[in-house]
Amino acid sequence: MGWLFLKVLFVGMTFSGLLYPLMDFSISGKTRLPKPNIVIILADDMGWGDLGANWAETKDTTNLDKMASEGMRFVDFHAAASTCSPSRASLLTGRLGLRNGVTHNFAVTSVGGLPLNETTLAEVLQQAGYVTAMIGKWHLGHHGSYHPNFRGFDYYFGIPYSHDMGCTDTPGYNYPPCPACPQSDDLWRSPERNCYTDVALPLYENLNIVEQPVNLSGLAQKYAEKAVQFIEQASTSRRPFLLYVGLAHMHVPLSATPPLENPRSQRLYHANLQEMDSLVGQIKDKIDHMAKENTLLWFTGDNGPWAQKCELAGSSGPFLGLWQTHQGGSSAKQTTWEGGHRVPALAYWPGRVPANVTSTALLSTLDIFPTVIALAGASLPPNRNFDGCDASEVLFGRSQAGHKVLFHPNSGAAGEYGALQTVRLDHHKAFYITGGAKACDGSMGPEQHHPSPLIFNLEDDAAEAVPLQRGSPEYQVVLPKVARVLADVLRDIAGDNISRADYTQDPAVTPCCNPYQIVCRCQTV
Repeated sequence: MGWLFLKVLFVGMTFSGLLYPLMDFSISGKTRLPKPNIVIILADDMGWGDLGANWAETKDTTNLDKMASEGMRFVDFHAAASTCSPSRASLLTGRLGLRNGVTHNFAVTSVGGLPLNETTLAEVLQQAGYVTAMIGKWHLGHHGSYHPNFRGFDYYFGIPYSHDMGCTDTPGYNYPPCPACPQSDDLWRSPERNCYTDVALPLYENLNIVEQPVNLSGLAQKYAEKAVQFIEQASTSRRPFLLYVGLAHMHVPLSATPPLENPRSQRLYHANLQEMDSLVGQIKDKIDHMAKENTLLWFTGDNGPWAQKCELAGSSGPFLGLWQTHQGGSSAKQTTWEGGHRVPALAYWPGRVPANVTSTALLSTLDIFPTVIALAGASLPPNRNFDGCDASEVLFGRSQAGHKVLFHPNSGAAGEYGALQTVRLDHHKAFYITGGAKACDGSMGPEQHHPSPLIFNLEDDAAEAVPLQRGSPEYQVVLPKVARVLADVLRDIAGDNISRADYTQDPAVTPCCNPYQIVCRCQTV
């Protein structure tokens, strides 16, 4: 445990404002290593149609649209899962949940997280000489060695899980605030629960909780300031850097920072979309000013919109999952319909990534891991298999060849978590199981198994409205190919070095800066 104590001591000292003086940005030798800086920005619950460059009805993403015109836009890009923790685990490992062990979300009381024998992108780049930072939502374990500071990130500033998983004094949409409950004889009164006694949402800087509850109205700007500060410090050094930003937007609760130009004419969702776009614009502007020639900026999302939140959910664009919605329920987040996992994606690197290019390559957040490692001149971790591919040739405009096959794991709407029962093969998509997540009207689609899978031709039917007739020549040609690739991946996983996440829960691991205060309230710094 000696190494753990020393690392805790080091990271704890960085909180005291000594992060950058303590961190050794220098490298030996007189020439800078030709390794690119990497900035990954991950939006939360953002729909494919929430990006104006994708969907003309959206007018709220001027900075992102400008980035699309200056870089590459991917229109067939997919989250590795349709919910938070599994999607993030796959981005940072290049492996599906059946391999890395993360098949569903972690809780406030979760003892475990992303298994410790899984190697993160940050750990690989750290070993390759990078200085690394994570800002924003983590959601891969907060207790002990699962904390970001022990998973390859030199610096961390953010919330340990989704910001609806703890009360706040600025609650936003339909989420309770946490005032102090009155006390009587050391017992909580108020059986009607008109005050909130659960643990407040914490904000971490490295290993220290610096604010609990978090002021959500100022969180976006804090993220922007920390990101800009890190880019400034790292880009004036002679070391390459990795910055991973997990945005709170567009997850509920939504809480737009005033003032808005005309708040009465703007729905809250659109105001938050503009705020997110502004945050991304600030980060991009700093990159342009400090490290434009040698920085890859990759923007994407963790899954599709959370439809049950009604007017506070985003747009899936044309990917409506109509077959499912006619059965009942939502076809967005938590499902394996296109609206659940097809996400906005942009890449920006002036002089390297061609400008104003739309790529139709079939790609995934799984590909970020092997692509970035290849660009950094590092090596993939040994003794395990990966589901992502190196997309460098696509990024640089030399190819449109992405995946031939993608697997979309069950993410809560139907079937066992993480199981592979939805297969994308070229422009066809096969469902061995279907089900709708909770919709705005409260309905849920029934779980249905399809021994002879539903197969859609996405080229002709992006809305997934009408499956191919099972007796049609097209169906008969595609079916054996789908069955073969599914059998192949399951056989490969069975023989792989796989991990299992610890999903046990214990209230004792709940983040709390002051257990003697109601909701663990502590002084804001």
